[in-house]
Amino acid sequence: MPLFVHRSTLPDSAAEAFAWHARPGALERLMPPWQPARVVERSAEGIAPGTRVVLELSLGPLRTRWVAQHDHLCEGQEFRDIQLEGPFAAWTHTHRFHPVSETESILEDHVEYRLPGGPVGELVAGATVRRTLERMFTFRHERTRNDLARHRRTRPRGPQRVVLTGASGLVGSALAAFLSTGGHEVIRLVRRPPRAPREIGWDPARGTIEASAFEDTDAVVHLAGESVAGRWTPQRKAAIRESRVQSTALLARALAGLRHPPRVLVSASAIGVYGPLPPSIHADETHPAARDFLAEVCQAWEAATTPAAQAGIRVVHARLGVVLSAQGGALARMLGPFRAGCGGVVGDGQQVLSWIALDDVVGALHHLLFADRVSGPVNVVAPAPATNAEFTRVLGRVLCRPTIVPLPATAVRLLFGEMGETLLLSGAHVVPAVLQASGFSFLYPSLDEALRAELGR
Repeated sequence: MPLFVHRSTLPDSAAEAFAWHARPGALERLMPPWQPARVVERSAEGIAPGTRVVLELSLGPLRTRWVAQHDHLCEGQEFRDIQLEGPFAAWTHTHRFHPVSETESILEDHVEYRLPGGPVGELVAGATVRRTLERMFTFRHERTRNDLARHRRTRPRGPQRVVLTGASGLVGSALAAFLSTGGHEVIRLVRRPPRAPREIGWDPARGTIEASAFEDTDAVVHLAGESVAGRWTPQRKAAIRESRVQSTALLARALAGLRHPPRVLVSASAIGVYGPLPPSIHADETHPAARDFLAEVCQAWEAATTPAAQAGIRVVHARLGVVLSAQGGALARMLGPFRAGCGGVVGDGQQVLSWIALDDVVGALHHLLFADRVSGPVNVVAPAPATNAEFTRVLGRVLCRPTIVPLPATAVRLLFGEMGETLLLSGAHVVPAVLQASGFSFLYPSLDEALRAELGR
């Protein structure tokens, strides 16, 4: 069978690298964002022999299942998984961890595989498969190295118990996996009946929450909120506002009433608080709030945390910019038209997009959990915003596609109404002043770097 081998050196011990892979969330962290896949079933967390996981893969317009099972484990040194069902005729993947010193190791992946169709399949698709594997494992090793580095900086603080709302969303699911692989315990706040030991039920609309379950937790990250995408009818506006303000107020009151409250609440907000701004104005955290719909929502959203702050909890308002991810959000919606060669500027293209890569959002939220001197508003954006025209040009270049099909302002207003005017035709140049002053390091400070990382280019 063909053998693919990928190895790299990590500035971490073999024991720490092995532990990262063995913890819940590792599989999710290792799935490339440009490769549509999701976990639909697993027999248990971890990598113990007999553990089975079912993935749903998208191969163009087709969907297929990949059923894998761990069948070998040598603690601290290696583990192996095999394909039981999937796109390969056979697949055996051995993960190996070689110690070099107490602070350095070699991560090595061995994949033995056989393509369907025998020699004909290898002749037709062999080169493509090898390129795909090289691309995928280059990403996996870089992700492992980056995550370990971020956890290394906060390791002296020890494992934390973190309550997370919005854990099924784009940012929340990535953050949950990141924290779990770092050795932290993640407790999810869910609106359905709890189905797992680390889930807590709540219902913001009814004002109910299992407050006692928060005792002796170290931190809370609040990300829940209705999506702002879609036409803003009066009913939609009410849902957007209430989903944020009601849930935050309920959570803040519950935390304030605890005998042993968490030391920090990181609560999501948005750079929409600044409203549309001309490109010449660069808004840091001291910039005044605007008076439009989104700004009003953000102000009420942030004010709802007051009970927690009054109880002595450090409260951080993470004002998120446009999160770039191939898995969801604005970028994912753009990819279809751009890949078809139908991308282009929106309106006059001069509106400023204050963006941030998903991995840097995760890193920033993790950083804010431990940045004891930081409280209040924090702009979670990359240091290099781009105009819509610049963003269009860079995305087209990364995808190797033309960008000559504009979306006129009149069409945006007709299709999307006030939402289109606010989110697509307006913008603001927002700067991450507090993040940078507190020592946060971006993995992807430039737009080109961020898009290439998300799209595997």
